[in-house]
Amino acid sequence: MRLQKVLAGSGLASRRASEQIILAGRVAVNGQAVRQLGTQVDPDEDRITVDGQPLRSRRKLYVALNKPKGCLCTRRDPERRRTVGELLPLEWSDLYPVGRLDYDTEGLLFLTNDGEFCSHLTHPRYEVHKRYVATVYGRIAPESLRPLTRGIVHAGERLVAEKARLLNASPSHSVIELELKEGKNREVRRLCESQGWRVTHLQRTQIGPIKLGELRSGKWRLLTKPEVERLLASAPGRQLARMHGQHDKPSAACSPAAGASPASARV
Repeated sequence: MRLQKVLAGSGLASRRASEQIILAGRVAVNGQAVRQLGTQVDPDEDRITVDGQPLRSRRKLYVALNKPKGCLCTRRDPERRRTVGELLPLEWSDLYPVGRLDYDTEGLLFLTNDGEFCSHLTHPRYEVHKRYVATVYGRIAPESLRPLTRGIVHAGERLVAEKARLLNASPSHSVIELELKEGKNREVRRLCESQGWRVTHLQRTQIGPIKLGELRSGKWRLLTKPEVERLLASAPGRQLARMHGQHDKPSAACSPAAGASPASARV
């Protein structure tokens, strides 16, 4: 098994952060410092240390959180704004968000200390679908959603919704449901803005097969083992990547680094 994968699997850091730890010369295998990425190790036979301390496998945790509006997807914020870390038990300080939700967006967010799980759910190759419900000003017609599924170009970037449907419409506002497979920066809001619609409320309601359900705002629950397995099996891009012999390259969204800003949010 590749050394950076072992480090990420232990809960030490994300895959990308683990690579930087190796390159910095902080990791030794059987007493020998290792700086080569891709070094093969046997975690059951080889003695792996980080900064001179034996690598210990941590209990992997997978948390589903209903992120409230006005909350940052980071553990700490220099400006002392509210963060998702404040909503979790203090002893879970090693959990970091899987992807991001914009400061003013609420809904389903996963947190974990499993770098492999994070990479799988955030890498565009795996196409893990996510569902959002957006409320916009004014009445819109069902046919006005067609450009969203055909795709639009916004700020030089192509954006597209896999599915779009109108849930409700009145003279004052309309409610639409969008399903995405990539989650580019502020994609739902940008799709709506391209049609001249002003978003007044946005919530993520589903990631892969896992729905937000009755989880109240600001509350969390642990994902069950079957739910984690369903998430890892849900991505259509997973088998394709394996067929082509491609390796994971985690998104920066998997990094546990503090201080992420709303500008780096996904939707």
